[in-house]
Amino acid sequence: MSLDGIIADVVASLRQSRTAVEACQLTLAAVSTRSGGGLIAALLHVQERLRCVAATGSWQVYSSVPLGRGVVSRVYASGKAVTLGDVTTDPDYIELGPGVLTEVCVPIIDRAGQPIGVLNAEWTVPIAIEGWEDLLSEIGQLLGARVEELGGPPPETRGEQLLRHAMALTEANSDNEVFARACKAAREVTGLAAAVLLRPTPAGVVLVASSPESRDRPLVARLTQAEPERLGTLVDLARRHGAAYTIGDPAMLNARGFEALTDAGVRTMITVPLGVGALIALDESVSKPDPAMVNLLELLAAQAATCLEKLSNLRALHRQANSDPLTGLGHRGPFDERLANSLPGRTALLAIDVDELKELNDTMGHAAGDRLLVELAAVLQGALRHGDELFRIGGDEFVAVIDVPSAAMAVAVAERLTEAAASTGRTVSIGVAVQGADEQPAATLRRTDKALYSAKRSGRNTVRLDLLGEPLGETLGQS
Repeated sequence: MSLDGIIADVVASLRQSRTAVEACQLTLAAVSTRSGGGLIAALLHVQERLRCVAATGSWQVYSSVPLGRGVVSRVYASGKAVTLGDVTTDPDYIELGPGVLTEVCVPIIDRAGQPIGVLNAEWTVPIAIEGWEDLLSEIGQLLGARVEELGGPPPETRGEQLLRHAMALTEANSDNEVFARACKAAREVTGLAAAVLLRPTPAGVVLVASSPESRDRPLVARLTQAEPERLGTLVDLARRHGAAYTIGDPAMLNARGFEALTDAGVRTMITVPLGVGALIALDESVSKPDPAMVNLLELLAAQAATCLEKLSNLRALHRQANSDPLTGLGHRGPFDERLANSLPGRTALLAIDVDELKELNDTMGHAAGDRLLVELAAVLQGALRHGDELFRIGGDEFVAVIDVPSAAMAVAVAERLTEAAASTGRTVSIGVAVQGADEQPAATLRRTDKALYSAKRSGRNTVRLDLLGEPLGETLGQS
């Protein structure tokens, strides 16, 4: 097919364009009439994606392509055109439609020579592709120059912005990450200088997150100095009445209840409830927010609240999967994980068995035995040092994993546990072993069990230490 005249048609079309999107649409219209049934798309770089702003010849197109995916992203990143005589030979090819045989992809270049997007042409019928790469490359330069003249690639629409932030919220892995991303979304959506999240705590309401790219850090810093009671008023208002926003200068209008903001220098604010507290976008300049913008922020806050609930449910499921349902202590799974991180020569295992639990179950019933196990778990956990861990790995058997400088220190911890158990009116027997330098944790556990059995045979309320390679030590504690 003849390619003569396409450049002239494109130049004439570009002169008529009034926006970047229209420039792309008119360019594709000029090219498609002589493309021989080609599937042609123009994609511009908008917010870390290549957004399709014009297309022709295909029943479906991808709305956008993330940077780093597909031939289009490779061409955008390199600024070099690619011609594929057989698309099946390129691992980066993303299928646009069935039966595509050939692809030509070129960068859209601004006047400084920098890529701002790509032109992508594909054909489902055999064609002579000679000359198409050069032709589209020249068109890409003409189109890029015109897009630059018209102000560059189009900004995100509100819908696109909402989708981007909603997706970012769903990908957060912690509450704090949700808070930070919600603040970032609030600042970007509203265009205000900063955004903060207020959350009630036992000590009062505190500022727990702020937009990382805040343009007004001094304003946020002043707000952190506000009295918790005043911040609590803001959260209470948001919870009771929902979203609120300013309609003028607080120096001239009634800003009662918002003194924590106005005293910090805030002159414009939008506050929306966010389940755990309140999300507030703010600025030192006076403006009247668009109500539609406020609604968008409410949607984002609702999405953030949903994400927080999901994370809470996941944590609860994780605890349920890794905890003994009776005592709440870790069970065999997390115990094995802790053993895998033991420190030879320093990690000690304390096997703890409840004395005469069977007799209690037989005389008072298993409910009484369960109550005792719950009480013992609490007092034993309370008697351990910070960093020590207690697990329930059997019906009446607990194991404490502790890091100590010596066997004597491990025994001292065990004796403290026997004293704590005695406060419940019951006693425990404890076997102690310190992991040897070249000893596997499983072998240490076997020695601990051996020491425990010896303690049980010796009587109640007893601690026995197993020293590696030596006979069991004498009873170290007994009542």
